[in-house]
Amino acid sequence: MANLSNINLSNKKWNETGAGLLAVGVYQDKSFTVMAQVIDDSSGGTLSNAIEIGDVKGKNGESHLFYVNDLRVLLLGLGKKEKFNSNTARLVAGKASRVAIEKKIIDLAIECFCDNDDDCQAFGEGVVLGSYQFLDYKTKTKDLFELGSATVLGCENESVLKGASIANAVCLARDLSNHPGNFSTPTKLASTARDIAEEGGMKLTVFERKEFTEMGMGGLAGVAQGTDEPPKFIIMEYMNGGGEKPKVIVGKGLTFDSGGISIKPAGKMDEMKYDMCGSSVVLGVFKALASLKPKLNVVGIIPSTENLNGGKAYKPGDILKAYNGKTIEVLNTDAEGRLILADGLSYASKHYDPEYILDFATLTGAVLVALGHVATGVMGTDDVLMEKVKRSSESTGEKVWEFPLWPEFCKQVQSKIADVKNTGAPMQAGSIAGGAFLKEFVDDSIPWVHFDIAGTAWGAKPDSVNPKGSATGWGVRLVLDMMNA
Repeated sequence: MANLSNINLSNKKWNETGAGLLAVGVYQDKSFTVMAQVIDDSSGGTLSNAIEIGDVKGKNGESHLFYVNDLRVLLLGLGKKEKFNSNTARLVAGKASRVAIEKKIIDLAIECFCDNDDDCQAFGEGVVLGSYQFLDYKTKTKDLFELGSATVLGCENESVLKGASIANAVCLARDLSNHPGNFSTPTKLASTARDIAEEGGMKLTVFERKEFTEMGMGGLAGVAQGTDEPPKFIIMEYMNGGGEKPKVIVGKGLTFDSGGISIKPAGKMDEMKYDMCGSSVVLGVFKALASLKPKLNVVGIIPSTENLNGGKAYKPGDILKAYNGKTIEVLNTDAEGRLILADGLSYASKHYDPEYILDFATLTGAVLVALGHVATGVMGTDDVLMEKVKRSSESTGEKVWEFPLWPEFCKQVQSKIADVKNTGAPMQAGSIAGGAFLKEFVDDSIPWVHFDIAGTAWGAKPDSVNPKGSATGWGVRLVLDMMNA
């Protein structure tokens, strides 16, 4: 993992850190943060002179490098003081890490700009997220620089450290997603789950092909017919919340998707390694639970396989039977994610009495048409749960937009020869059709929200906490915020 594994808190003075880069801040009203003011006074107005000249405006995202008393000082724009929030804190902290990497400076010290728990947590997230790079397959030495350490100055709030732990979980999710399909296989997902379970004292169950097929998981078994790579049905149980109902998260673990018989175009098929990003959300959340050890009960379920062509591959027109007994008419083998999730959702509904179920999947290209790479499409069956999702979306800066699951849409996935079919009306409401299909496999008494992350799991506009050309780990922070982990 090419990112900071932890950060340090220190009360050292600005000129005592020994760091190669010291980051401080200035607001848009031209007022300095505490440490920036001390540096300006000690240097005869070096920073304020740049403001007077007009080079420094203090706008959000702005950065300027100065040399003071043989130290590199990075002055970061914090924007309008009254609008400073957790998202600003996260992005500014990430900017400091990014600049350190660009300048090949191994040690970073950054002044803490925060005065409450939420902002401090986001600040810690930003420092680590900004340090993330995916370098596992680089062999040229010049491409392999990593940030070695980061120290947060003038802060004793341990929410910063909590933020760093959460960000490390996001980075794990990014790594799993960024690896190619010949690395991030169902077996790799299962071994990662095992490592996390051992770290966090969790129960892990992994059903192999023969087991889940005999159990009646016809969706996963059908999609997995065309691959020799061993598929898995992975269950993680973190039970540290006494008698409370468990929260269940289900993630699509489609580690490579060729489209099957309904084969995808060759262009950009390489990106289908990202079709397992839903499973990365689950594993990222559980990595954070293992580290933070909150008083919660959480169950994670990952149905995982490849979707390939072959003599045994399932075909358009096939009828499959899901774990809850419902029959599915397959009209498109490239609408496979909903088939494996059908078994995951059915299993959760049957074997747990959950407070709620959340599922995460790179489910449809249609959501990209609707929302681009900016927001995740969400839909569900419970207004209270949906409001909780939206509040956490606002808190974490991970945007969502709700789609309706009206009866008209749900009727579009009804089959004439089976219970349901895996496509909706042609060229209409594709993302909603996916949600309407999944709804058939969640018990009506269980609050449920579906997250279509096909546009947000990768391809996001690069910024200080989202590197270019990388998976984002979208959803890990939002789920943890929902759970108050």
